[in-house]
Amino acid sequence: MKKFNFRKVLDGLTASSPGGSAGGGGAGGGSAHPGGTAGAAGTPREEIQETLTSDYFQICKTVRHGFPYLPTALAFDPVQKILAIGTRTGAIRILGRPGVDCYCQHESGAAVLQLQFLINEGALVSACADDTLHLWNLRQKRPAILHSLKFNRERITYCHLPFQSKWLYVGTERGNTHIVNIESFILSGYVIMWNKAIELSTKTHPGPVVHLSDSPRDEGKLLIGYENGTVVFWDLRSKRADLRAYYDEAIHSVAWHHEGKQFMCSHSDGSLTLWNLKSPNRPFQTTIPHGKIQRDGKKPESCKPILKVEYKTCKNSEPFVIFSGGLSYDKACRRPSLTIMHGKAITVLEMDHPIVDFLTLCETPYPNEFQEPYAVVVLLEKDLIVVDLTQSNFPIFENPYPIDIHESPVTCTEYFADCPPDLIPVLYSVGAKHKKQGYSNKEWPISGGAWNLGAQTYPEIIITGHADGSVKFWDASAITLQMLYKLKTSKVFEKQKPGEGKATAEIVEEDPFAVQMMYWCPESRIFCVAGVSAYVVVYRFSKHEVNTEIASLEVRLQYEVEDIITPEPEIIPQFPDASSQLPSLKSLSGSTNTVACEGMMKDSIPCLSVKTRPVRMPPGYQADLVIQLVWVDGEPPQQITSLAVNSAYGLVAFGNCNGLAVVDFMQKTVLLSMGTLELYGSSDPYQRQPRSPRKSKQFAAGLTELSDSPVSLELERCKSPTSDHVNGHCTSPTSQSCSSGKRLSSADVSKANRRGPGRPPFRKAQSAACMEISLPVTTEGYISRRAMLQQLHGISSFSHDERHCTAHTWMNKENRENSFSRSRSSSVSSIDRDSKEAITALYFMESFARKNDSAVSPCLWVGTGLGMVLILSLNLPASDDLRQSEPVMVSPSVWLSFLSEGCREAEGSSGKETQMLAGTVLTLKGAVLTFACLDCTGTLIHPPYEVWRDPHSADDGEKTRKRKLVMHSPSSSQDMGDHQFAVICSEKQAKVFSLPSQTCLYVHNITETSFLLQADVVTLCNSVCLACFCANGHIMTLSLPSLRPLLDINYLPVTDMRIARTFCFSNEGQALYLSSPTEIQRLTYSQEMCDNLQDMLGDLFTPVETPEAQNRGFLKGLFGGSGQAFDREELFGEATAGKASRSLAQHIPGSGGIEGVRGAAGGVIGDLTRARIALDERGQKLGELDERTASMMASAEAFSKHAHEVMLKYKDKKWYQF
Repeated sequence: MKKFNFRKVLDGLTASSPGGSAGGGGAGGGSAHPGGTAGAAGTPREEIQETLTSDYFQICKTVRHGFPYLPTALAFDPVQKILAIGTRTGAIRILGRPGVDCYCQHESGAAVLQLQFLINEGALVSACADDTLHLWNLRQKRPAILHSLKFNRERITYCHLPFQSKWLYVGTERGNTHIVNIESFILSGYVIMWNKAIELSTKTHPGPVVHLSDSPRDEGKLLIGYENGTVVFWDLRSKRADLRAYYDEAIHSVAWHHEGKQFMCSHSDGSLTLWNLKSPNRPFQTTIPHGKIQRDGKKPESCKPILKVEYKTCKNSEPFVIFSGGLSYDKACRRPSLTIMHGKAITVLEMDHPIVDFLTLCETPYPNEFQEPYAVVVLLEKDLIVVDLTQSNFPIFENPYPIDIHESPVTCTEYFADCPPDLIPVLYSVGAKHKKQGYSNKEWPISGGAWNLGAQTYPEIIITGHADGSVKFWDASAITLQMLYKLKTSKVFEKQKPGEGKATAEIVEEDPFAVQMMYWCPESRIFCVAGVSAYVVVYRFSKHEVNTEIASLEVRLQYEVEDIITPEPEIIPQFPDASSQLPSLKSLSGSTNTVACEGMMKDSIPCLSVKTRPVRMPPGYQADLVIQLVWVDGEPPQQITSLAVNSAYGLVAFGNCNGLAVVDFMQKTVLLSMGTLELYGSSDPYQRQPRSPRKSKQFAAGLTELSDSPVSLELERCKSPTSDHVNGHCTSPTSQSCSSGKRLSSADVSKANRRGPGRPPFRKAQSAACMEISLPVTTEGYISRRAMLQQLHGISSFSHDERHCTAHTWMNKENRENSFSRSRSSSVSSIDRDSKEAITALYFMESFARKNDSAVSPCLWVGTGLGMVLILSLNLPASDDLRQSEPVMVSPSVWLSFLSEGCREAEGSSGKETQMLAGTVLTLKGAVLTFACLDCTGTLIHPPYEVWRDPHSADDGEKTRKRKLVMHSPSSSQDMGDHQFAVICSEKQAKVFSLPSQTCLYVHNITETSFLLQADVVTLCNSVCLACFCANGHIMTLSLPSLRPLLDINYLPVTDMRIARTFCFSNEGQALYLSSPTEIQRLTYSQEMCDNLQDMLGDLFTPVETPEAQNRGFLKGLFGGSGQAFDREELFGEATAGKASRSLAQHIPGSGGIEGVRGAAGGVIGDLTRARIALDERGQKLGELDERTASMMASAEAFSKHAHEVMLKYKDKKWYQF
């Protein structure tokens, strides 16, 4: 029977009271917060006037960057020069000049089958897989649907909209052709039935309509292509077929010659047939471009289908025939290709990805003129390229869009708004030197739309880490995205030989260099990367190329503890214990040492090999130090879960589920390498004990000692001056024993079986990057952020008994993690019990290290997965001149507890203060996520940093070599006052402490049923707030320091891991996440940004005069057909054709509201602008006419004058005197 603690019950009632959500209630007052801790003194709270209110916040999406995910359709407006791409998810991306990038989404989410521009009309028709047509208004910055037409009985297969026509031809799967009025989006009564189009003697159905186009020669004739190879030339006036052509291979596409006398078809056997309207019985030319010519003169062998062909003519050269597919079957390994036939020359352009669609860009929009093609847009599954047809070698254009975000899968992101303004030009200058050559020298042909800089002027940088180890820096200013610089972190490691792959496969299966975590200090330009193979690389920025060796350190970080002791019987797990699993495991695995390498247990071996030879480092980020975790007693190093760097201190700290390491990257030494339990010492609140007695052999803290290694002497030189390498202890005054590893006892030999024969300790980095696992919208499937992160990052913090799983259970782990119960059952408690206490948050800052300290000092704040906060005091040399020689001391000083709920109940001290090594233990639920520090005025205190100086500058003077440190920002240490506010946020709660008294001033219970994925203290409108993203999709902001709720909107349910892994906040109300494997979605939670967004977005439609048609000449007008006299309105209108059946299609009005009003306003403005242009042109022409009239009058006057003079001269003379 469970025992109740009445004090705990009363505390729980207090916490659930109405005033319990925020301790202070208002900005300037309030009583003690719930939970029993003492309230703050009135003075600090009264001094701070918080300026942020809920009116400052609003959430909206701003822009989406990257390549459209799963593209399906392509369209181009040759007059407006904008491009539209449809996707399988129902999205449409419209691209113009750089900066003009619009994303819109069909509410149904149905795949886009086809797109058709209303050329130079500012409208777009989309046909979707749910058999619905939509008309989009592009005369507004955010396009909206004006009309929709849902087909009920037939499925749409092909659409065609003739140039300058308002009637849309729609082909269906049944072979029928319907006609839709674009203006009203109503179906015409005119229908071309398939049984009337084919001959009566034909007994088989011709199949779906695969092509529709009107004749360039006569708009009253429609060419209909059916899948089975039948082509019908339909006379719209007489409602009968003029001619029919049959071919025994299926048709995929049809293309006209501009004169309208010939057309070309592509077929499923890789052939191209050219037909003449005068002799439709058989094609007058049949070619299989990539087929092998038979020796006996037989027909060339069949090839793969030609999926699309375009036939474009030139006035001064041979026509272009461009097609995709059609390769020979015997070349199975060849990549997808685009073939360009120009005269007798055949050029095959191989692509990196399958071709989805392509379009030929021509000089004229009129189909009956010489087309004069100048480029080909090729839409691939994962890329967009444009080929220049005006040059004989067909180079591609340099793409200005950021569509290569997914060049390697994105594994992590960082977002920096309002960063130093000199960074973007500096990064661009070093990145421009690595640009590829060989692009076309022509301008990018997709140049439509208009874009201006807008009111937002501060610089923004986005950093993306990738599965191949690359890191990309992007200029994200003014809602654009442009690549600045690319860093390849894998270059610091040796390339693995084919024979060495097996050893690495035990650690990371596919991507050993995948970037897992990044930390960047923009002011000092220090950049740090944590990789999936348990390593950290510290980079410094330099404008000079150097040749140097890469310094490296190896750290042992492995420690195991017994299970957490808890008095509650309900927390006893239902799963069998580790010891009971061993016999069955042996029978499953059949091996006693699955991690053995050539018969020997792995120990003190890093996962990767750092290059030992001098390496050429180009200008940019250059590796300064590589830190690697090593295998310990056959156990692989665990992935890094937290990372922090401080340039002023010269320290880098990182932690994982085993413990914490602190490294001095200036002296290249390890200062601290301890298990999490050892950081507590004898004051561990859980009273955990080592799993087995320590053996006599001890390892150096932080460095690997290999007695038989020739580099051991070199490693000895790099050892930390603050460590005792005999006993493996840190010599800091208050440090505890620092044993970093132990040998297996005879009773523990079976621990080597913890990993099954196929049990990888890490998830594939690429699969993590492209994960599409569906999560419950309410996040009921995850009991804590810790459980989610196990799946999210592949963190090997799973329980010890989980290591018994064999290869086939590795796949089942994902399913099990998706099916956790929210109740406090044994499965929940087993996570809390078995998970090692991971280091989840690290933060360097100038703070009060101990209670009642009188002055601030350098500190490292450490947060753990079980809710504990440790403050490590950093004792730096007094003078900067001694920094390179004097040791740095690291010592634990304060513990603050943010306990998970189960552990808090076990502790039984909710709301009580417990003294631990001069520190204070306070209870709070959830793993620690983030820290921040405010001064006595509520202003954010930035961590100290070193002002950047080039480490390889040519000027070696003392002034340039001396470090310049900025210790406090924005106020100096004298102005900081006698106290600070420490802001600490966990996955469940946020608290604000007063330092140095360590009194909790405010507390806010952020969520009870879910957990936070991301939390950051950000600046907005010259103030600060706490921004949180919850697993249930809520985005929240809290005021600081009072933690008043300012915003809480259910924005985005976490439906897959990618969102949870890449979501990040930044200053000035900015945030982003990876919405698909290829796209970054940016959003804002600032009201000011939402108000200004309309001005920052690009215009898709700009008033442009439609080019005039060429003069056809008298003879062509006389004998070229009667297309000009064709009146579609008279033929398809209701008066002649009647009404269509109501059951055939349903008209759906488009979304109105403000978007429709804005669209109408945009349309009116566009009409007015065009009218103004027309008036200007008319005025110009009238001016020219006036000038000509004046010139004629002047010449007439001169003629009159001369005539008058002649008349006077001969006035009095007789005729015979001439």
